[in-house]
Amino acid sequence: MQHTSRRLVSTATKLNASNSISPSSLSFFPPKEALKPPADSFEKDAFLPTDWAAVQPTPSTALNAFAHRIGLASIFKDTDVIRQACTHESYLPLFRKHHPGKALPKTNKQLAALGNSLMGMFATEWVNGRYPHLPTRVMKSVVTAHVGPPTCESVAREMGASPLLRWHRTPASETEPPVLHADAMASIPRSLTALIYQERSLHVARKFVHAYFISRQVDLRSMLKFTNPKTTLIELTKKFGRETPKSRLLSETGRFSNSPVFVVGIYSGADKLGEGFGASLKMAEYRAAEDSLHRVYLTRRPDDMLQLPTSTFPTGLGDIFQKGPEADYTAPEPVPDSEVLYYSADRSARR
Repeated sequence: MQHTSRRLVSTATKLNASNSISPSSLSFFPPKEALKPPADSFEKDAFLPTDWAAVQPTPSTALNAFAHRIGLASIFKDTDVIRQACTHESYLPLFRKHHPGKALPKTNKQLAALGNSLMGMFATEWVNGRYPHLPTRVMKSVVTAHVGPPTCESVAREMGASPLLRWHRTPASETEPPVLHADAMASIPRSLTALIYQERSLHVARKFVHAYFISRQVDLRSMLKFTNPKTTLIELTKKFGRETPKSRLLSETGRFSNSPVFVVGIYSGADKLGEGFGASLKMAEYRAAEDSLHRVYLTRRPDDMLQLPTSTFPTGLGDIFQKGPEADYTAPEPVPDSEVLYYSADRSARR
């Protein structure tokens, strides 16, 4: 019994060190059910210190510190709002088990759904406006890289939300999969985005998403994969009314040696579209066509010409269909046919 008590106290100390429970709750630890020896070592209702700590209320000081740390203390003055944003719906069965007579706490289920839609909209309009010629499938990958579940989970950890999260891995029923900690963590930034939208405006929520998500660097070049870049380049030049691209050997060395190097350039009329090198003419031509496509698809719209659809909305609370301070939104150019042919098809189609 003494060993069990020491182990429980040690576990409580570790849990308290991470600010997951209030120090005032330690005076009631261990509870009476923890001192009862289980009849079977495999008993399902055996006392677990981690579950006991999970159902304890989060200290208000930790919630206030979290609000100040992310720069939203002026918006989230009520700590109950932050507590709701950090409470996943998987936490309810555990809370109901330990406190059957108490009212269930509010979860972030609806907030996370709303925040996920807002973050997807903000990221999509920015990627589409910044890279107007980016293929659709690649654009979806870039949006996922900015605001997808792994990024949301990483941002939540950087914010220091891990000790504040309330969740439980065990599913509510046998047919449901277990809830992963990463998925529960990802719901916190989404809920914060929805709360900012409700408390302030769409403009403030977009500013929050841009500061924490859109500002991250994403390697777009690695997402552009080509099976036949030369054919794609020919279709692309036809779409823009340019001359058919032709390959030209610019320089070479060691043709009859063990390590030759060829440099090939692709031209459309007098304009040089791209350049590539390789140990063979075919490889150099492949890389030159790939470089030409990268120059087109990775073309960035300047900051002074970048306009987002949500920037035309009102900056305060009210009807989002009212005209904002900026001018009317101008839609980008239509998507090229080659993009639809070679990038929007399924994996089995020719690209």
